[in-house]
Amino acid sequence: MPNPVQAAVRAALEGGIAVVAACNRLRLPDTPNPFVVGVHEPMREELTLRNLPVTGSIPPRLEGLYLKMGANPARPVTRGHDWFLGDGMVHGLAIGEGKAQWYRNRWIGSRTAAAALGRPPAGGPRRGGNDTVNTNVVEIGGRIFAVVEAGSFPVELSRTLEAQHFNPFDGTLAGSFTGHPHLDPLTGETHAVAYDGRVWDSVRHVVVSPAGRVVRDVPVAVEHGPCIHDCAITARFAIVLDLPVTFSLRALVSGHRFPFRWNPAHRARVGLLPRQGDGADIAWCDVDPCFVFHAANAYDDTDGQVVLDVVAYGTVFATAGGGLDEPGRLERWRIDPATRRVERVVLDPAAQEFPRIDERLFGQRHRYVYTVSVPADGNTQLAGATQLYKHDLETGARRVHDFGADRIPGEFVFVPAHAGAGEDEGWLVGLVIDTASNTTALAILDARSFEAPPVAEIHLGHRIPPGFHGNWFPARDPAHERRHDPHP
Repeated sequence: MPNPVQAAVRAALEGGIAVVAACNRLRLPDTPNPFVVGVHEPMREELTLRNLPVTGSIPPRLEGLYLKMGANPARPVTRGHDWFLGDGMVHGLAIGEGKAQWYRNRWIGSRTAAAALGRPPAGGPRRGGNDTVNTNVVEIGGRIFAVVEAGSFPVELSRTLEAQHFNPFDGTLAGSFTGHPHLDPLTGETHAVAYDGRVWDSVRHVVVSPAGRVVRDVPVAVEHGPCIHDCAITARFAIVLDLPVTFSLRALVSGHRFPFRWNPAHRARVGLLPRQGDGADIAWCDVDPCFVFHAANAYDDTDGQVVLDVVAYGTVFATAGGGLDEPGRLERWRIDPATRRVERVVLDPAAQEFPRIDERLFGQRHRYVYTVSVPADGNTQLAGATQLYKHDLETGARRVHDFGADRIPGEFVFVPAHAGAGEDEGWLVGLVIDTASNTTALAILDARSFEAPPVAEIHLGHRIPPGFHGNWFPARDPAHERRHDPHP
């Protein structure tokens, strides 16, 4: 049970820090935030569009939903705002019978967003005062959840996006969750490494059963409050990326709302936690200082080593105001559990992000990784970042799909053509912004004819901000939907 005296002292300290931070925030530059202007300008209304125009032919077997999340502030932002912290908005396109049936976008009903929109917030239990959810939308236990790291409980969504409900996995999630849970296709379990900005000395390995209930929540000791955006798994291990971006009291007191900064005093290491082990069982392996937002995949190699493919950055958030210092590059890390050494090999030095694979192979050996180009000069408007990459890790070849001038792709997800399809037998699906016309298309590529024009594009007459992460949700039978629809 928490010590009431310690809780009272902590509350008083946090209140004092909040007052100082609010005062110092007024001293920050009053300049337009780069992530709420231009290509990132938030949408200002919720739309429902039906029978969308299509060029090309949607594959008949491609039936389901494409859903994507991002930060979309409902009110004008103030000093100290950060891209990662805006109100969440989910975008959805429904595809079936070779047609684009509908598009909807809906704000996640946090207290802050609901107040700005003048309507009641979504129902369900909250975890603490900040209930913003804006990072990813995933399937867990046959249901759709919007998720975020280090804060709020997940939000369960109906497939129409019209119903949403804060849901800590039917009351089984006790703490924070993650923006990047990963399904083990062999066990049906979903794995997460979760951290909490208010807890600096531990992170947690959380496992959710195929029924959508937490069955494991194991603390792992750390220092300094590291920011851990993603994780990976193998058949043997959950992989913890404990890298030198940590909680910064200086940044918080200075008025910045995202209080994580590069910390050269923090030991960079990769943790191999046995899937059924306790925190004391983790094997920490030192790695040269760097940061990883996203892992593509990991697996156990035949020689006993662990292979981990990531997009790695030399540093991030090293300046007082935060921000990315240089672009990431695709790397392969070979981790030796016996010697606890990590060998880093650059697979492709080009500026890129959002690595994805055929996720039927998550935690197993994979051949292909798909990434999206980003500007090498760090341009926040993403100018010139018009390409997708397909990496063949057996041959070392990189194939390129270029959408053309003024067309900026976001993260693309692989959808297998059928249950027994080969690793690249299927489609790549994702949103592409046309900055010249201020419109968006959902592009569908044949993964094996990667350079060819899209087999189909679904057209939207408005711009969807780049946002963060999206996924494909195969069509379900109506009885399943009735059983798993969240409370209105």
